[in-house]
Amino acid sequence: MKNIIISSLLLLILTNCTSDDVNDDPHVAYNMSPEPLLTYAEKELSDYMTTPSVNENNFRLTMQYWQEVTYVSESNYNFTARNVSNNVWTDNYVNVLNNLNKAKELIEQFQPPASELNGWPAKKQNQLAIIDILSVYAFQTMVDTFGDVPYSQALNYEKYPLPIYDDDIQVYEKLITRLKTDINQLKEGEGTFGSGDIFYRGEVGKWKKFGNSLLLKLGIALSDVNPSLAQSTISTAISGGVITNETDNANFRYQEETPNFNPLFENLANSGRNDFFGGKPFIDFLNATSDPRRAQYFKDVHGEYIGQVIGLPGIFSNFSAPGLFAYIPVTPGKILTYTEVAFYLAEAAARFGIGGSPDVLYQNAVQASFVEWGFSAQDAQDYLSNHPYDAANWKKSIGEQAWVAMYNHPVVSWNFYRRLDYPVLQAPPTAVANAGGKVPVRLQYPTLEAATNGSNYAKASAAIGGDKLTTRVFWDIQ
Repeated sequence: MKNIIISSLLLLILTNCTSDDVNDDPHVAYNMSPEPLLTYAEKELSDYMTTPSVNENNFRLTMQYWQEVTYVSESNYNFTARNVSNNVWTDNYVNVLNNLNKAKELIEQFQPPASELNGWPAKKQNQLAIIDILSVYAFQTMVDTFGDVPYSQALNYEKYPLPIYDDDIQVYEKLITRLKTDINQLKEGEGTFGSGDIFYRGEVGKWKKFGNSLLLKLGIALSDVNPSLAQSTISTAISGGVITNETDNANFRYQEETPNFNPLFENLANSGRNDFFGGKPFIDFLNATSDPRRAQYFKDVHGEYIGQVIGLPGIFSNFSAPGLFAYIPVTPGKILTYTEVAFYLAEAAARFGIGGSPDVLYQNAVQASFVEWGFSAQDAQDYLSNHPYDAANWKKSIGEQAWVAMYNHPVVSWNFYRRLDYPVLQAPPTAVANAGGKVPVRLQYPTLEAATNGSNYAKASAAIGGDKLTTRVFWDIQ
């Protein structure tokens, strides 16, 4: 694991996951050490959160950061033609969660030699905690995307080939409980996964901050539906110690060579295609606010930044293409960053008075984004002098700035948008009828689930109020 993230052997074993069920991964050559499985799960998680592939992750389009050049189906919210939900399901359940679960089984079954007996209990405890923290992250992503999802019976194909869908509110409560346990299980100074852990190289202190930051994320999501649990969860997370600077970011370090380069590079540069340029609502906002980050986010067109109307095709050279970062193979994949956490802290202060001054924390969050993109703290302060925090409409202040800051983290940006109702986005008039004239607030369940797990699919669809793009997940109350 020194220079190659995933060996050719591991790729051969694990990459062709084409399961007909969420629990069914036919590639069962798991008689190996758990480290490669963790590596693979981390990469698959990062790939999903990062990729602009219209077959998997269309949230750059949904959040109107980008617009498609020629084939505009996904910009108009037609996600069924490419079976997008099937791929999201497989990415997370099979490629991430099932491999984490197999790593867990290997750890639990391992019988250490006599030379490792003394250190094994603590190392095992750390390894299992890290595995579970990542599992919590993936399950939360699935709930936030679909609502009710398989949870209690997921990942046990032999016993539950057709898993039930658990109530999304209860899943969240269980995730909070298990995450608190995981954080308490982590012991610094003991063994973990070493270089097999691409995010943190096995640094337990950083995993604790990651765990607490994820706990903060879970708490913030509950703010409108269970304020009491939200506040207690947020307070626990902050007191436990969250990510406080860029060195604590959970980033996946991509490499120069295929198949380990960034999926942005894969889809934009290595493919030889020009499929995306900037969306007009986002670029217009950057222009109206004279945001210096637009020079990093996009390429200019003869000195101007120009976005295309959402839902319409266009000539690639007439509009601003994604910035240089998207054409570099080693641009890191973002899982959980200081910028994201800083916005949660600002929101916690604005909502509940937890953690400090909302104004100061808002400024910290915007500054974190500027620094993340290579600008100085003074650049951020110059910008903030013209875009101060509005206490009377804090959702607008935080929501719009999180939209800008989460430009390269679109899955997370979609959560901010649904929770805060800012920015105000309009669906294109050309959008599919199933969108109901609105920007989607949920993905529909996979068609494969309706076909193979029909009874449980039908129950879940009824429970959430209909399997629609317009059905809100439980924490999205407006």
